[in-house]
Amino acid sequence: IGAASAFAPGAMLPATKSVRSATTQGPSMQLLPLYRDGELQGSTVMYRPGVERPLALDGTYVGDIGFDPLGFTNVIDLKWLREAEIKHGRVCMLAATGMIVQDVATFPGVGKTFGAAKMTELHDVAVKMGAMQQLLVWLGFLEIFGFVAIVQMLQGSDRQPGDFGFDPLNCGADPDTLARRQLVELKNGRLAMIATGGMVHHYLLNGKGPLGQ
Repeated sequence: IGAASAFAPGAMLPATKSVRSATTQGPSMQLLPLYRDGELQGSTVMYRPGVERPLALDGTYVGDIGFDPLGFTNVIDLKWLREAEIKHGRVCMLAATGMIVQDVATFPGVGKTFGAAKMTELHDVAVKMGAMQQLLVWLGFLEIFGFVAIVQMLQGSDRQPGDFGFDPLNCGADPDTLARRQLVELKNGRLAMIATGGMVHHYLLNGKGPLGQ
């Protein structure tokens, strides 16, 4: 996981050419420019002309183009949905990278431990050897902190979806580039979710990795 500032999707985008800072809220928010504001997202941008924008999708989140044909935002808190989208996007970016790396390189000791298994077969082998149980325990431990942060957010804290305050490289130091980084992460995460599903199905059909012939 990279810098949380780059991962925080809370940069606010009004219809004019400006975006609210992800670190503040309220009427006194500082207005900051967003990458290609008004062209990629915003309250005046819709994924399909003539379609009424859902009430919850007011164009304030980065990447919001009013797309909710099934009406999920009418019954589920938008903050929860954005948190889930970013979390799954991050996991799939790591997963997609790992799936490709398996076809081009083998880390020391992996072949001796797991053999030539990859993709879903590697998962099955890891389960039999007990490696997945270790992942479950440690990732479950980390999820406790994530759950607490999400609950606080849903109860009205200033936390933005996906923001865990982790920014060791200080990527959020320049607010002029923060919104674009948030948009880049969101779009790459969406693409990675589709790619991961495609690569898994590819393996299930022919038993080969994404780069296999």
